[in-house]
Amino acid sequence: MKGMDICEKHGKILDFFCENENQLCCSTCAIVNHRSCRSIVDISGIARKSRPACSPLKRKLAEVKSKTEKVVKHIESSKEQLSLDIKAIFAEIKRMRDDVNKMFDDLEVYVTRETDVFQTEVINKLKKKHSSCEKHIADVTKSLEIVATVLQNGTSSQQFIVAQKVKKQANELYRDVNKDCQSLEAATVFLTFDETLKLPPLSISDYVPGKLTSNFIFPKAKTSAVPVDPSVKLTKITSIDLKQSTDDVEEPLYSGLDFLPDGRLVAVDNFNRKVLIYNEKLKKVGSYKLSKKPQSVVAVSEEEVAITSEGHYKIYFLRVSKSSEISLIRTCNVKTKYDSICLKDEGKFVVGTIDDTRPVRIVSLSGEENDFSINFPHKKYPLDFSACTYIRSSNKLVLTDRYEHIVFIYDIKSNTRVVVKDNQIKDPVGVAVGPSDSILVCSKGKKSIVQISQSGQILSWYNLDMKGPYRVCVSKDKSVVAVSNNRLDKTKLQLFKLTFAE
Repeated sequence: MKGMDICEKHGKILDFFCENENQLCCSTCAIVNHRSCRSIVDISGIARKSRPACSPLKRKLAEVKSKTEKVVKHIESSKEQLSLDIKAIFAEIKRMRDDVNKMFDDLEVYVTRETDVFQTEVINKLKKKHSSCEKHIADVTKSLEIVATVLQNGTSSQQFIVAQKVKKQANELYRDVNKDCQSLEAATVFLTFDETLKLPPLSISDYVPGKLTSNFIFPKAKTSAVPVDPSVKLTKITSIDLKQSTDDVEEPLYSGLDFLPDGRLVAVDNFNRKVLIYNEKLKKVGSYKLSKKPQSVVAVSEEEVAITSEGHYKIYFLRVSKSSEISLIRTCNVKTKYDSICLKDEGKFVVGTIDDTRPVRIVSLSGEENDFSINFPHKKYPLDFSACTYIRSSNKLVLTDRYEHIVFIYDIKSNTRVVVKDNQIKDPVGVAVGPSDSILVCSKGKKSIVQISQSGQILSWYNLDMKGPYRVCVSKDKSVVAVSNNRLDKTKLQLFKLTFAE
């Protein structure tokens, strides 16, 4: 027992139990501290009557151990992430240094080329002028020798003739030399840097080309000190097989799902250009035919939905009445083809693009298009190669890469991302925000729904009794999830109840 059966205060054997105060007692405790208590019983007697509740105790201790292990795992992960973040800073500094060095290397090559051309041009001009001046000097020297010789030895007639001849030559030389003097040029070259480029020597306190932020982050949404994301449990409510009706052209393909605030489900049938409304028992209560193939749908308000169109530069806005009657409100023209769509806030959508290097964009309800300040990889996603959703509370963007089997989680504020790649994730297609703002992903290749935390941890997964899960959405109260697939041999639509796993 390792002393557990000895009273810590009196050093005696624990023989009694006070049922009033739920305390173990020795004989001295029973007399001194529990004299007024009415129910002091012998431990051996009560132990024979009741079986010790060890199983709940073991479960509680196991839960404490599990949570503590998660804390330790979180600490180790934080230490590893901190090391990676610091390495990333120095890698970024090196990249920037290399970019700056390359900029100056390119500048040096450019200046060398331009100055060589200019220098050659200037030297050629100066050589010509230099040669002309040397000829003038030779002509003047020769004329001076002739004049001196004639003045010393010539007759007056000879002197007159030479004076007339040399006078004309002297005038021509004077004119040419004077012209050269007036057209003298000074060649110069200099380099002026952009005023916005600050170069050393500068004190590091005067100019730092960046800002280093070191901080402890405590998630606002967490009330518990234990950094554990709750895993969810899916319990099937109902399921229906999607069959081709008499007015359908093909077997149905539900390429978009979303819940209205009152719990009705909106589905868009891509193959048959339909918008359908289902009640909480998956009974169809409304239908509407579109002119173009719909791709994705999002509930904008209690009675309004927005729908993207496959391969068309349009977003359709439809009204869904309380009685499930559907009517077209307006059509919004856009400049980009869009696939998945979700709400960013009351006035804007987050939309996944088709064949665009900007995989995700922002579109207002009026059709104004803008971009996120995120360094996305330079990659285009064809139709059905990717899907996106947005987590409002943390300002994070989720993007799936179907054939790379990756889920990206972008932090908009810090322009950083988490890359989630796991054996449970294969052909991730549909994605939605689940309870506690976790992420639910259709893992098509694994026939399952995978739950991922915002930090990229796989929290849970649920194996479905359908092939090729394709689209997923969650009710506004986070209590129900709808899933559809895209298997032509057996297309299904299912509802599940969402609860937290114990």
